[in-house]
Amino acid sequence: QVQLVASGGGLVQAGGSLRLSCAASGRTFSSYAMGWFRQAPGKEREFVAAINWSGGSTSYADSVKGRFTISRDNAKNTVYLQMNSLKPEDTAVYYCARAGRLATSPEWYNYWGQGTQVTVSS
Repeated sequence: QVQLVASGGGLVQAGGSLRLSCAASGRTFSSYAMGWFRQAPGKEREFVAAINWSGGSTSYADSVKGRFTISRDNAKNTVYLQMNSLKPEDTAVYYCARAGRLATSPEWYNYWGQGTQVTVSS
């Protein structure tokens, strides 16, 4: 059974930065793409960023391009989301997830972490 544990969320002022981490169990982490999604209260879950198995390809939502960076360390079974220039509209629960391929749609992801809250104050 794969477990994904997200951490690093918190309260930050607008313009600040946070780095989220997602640690995965198992020995096949490096075979899978990983993604970050977020869900704000009253809204649907939305794609944020994804990275392929090697880290050589990434994809970002337009709303975070230039501000967020996804990366991975396969030796540590961990994927990261560096979030800079945070805005109040970035406030949401952030989820990491695993997929068989680089994808932006949540239907491609079959394992999900528990989520970590990010709150950006204005």
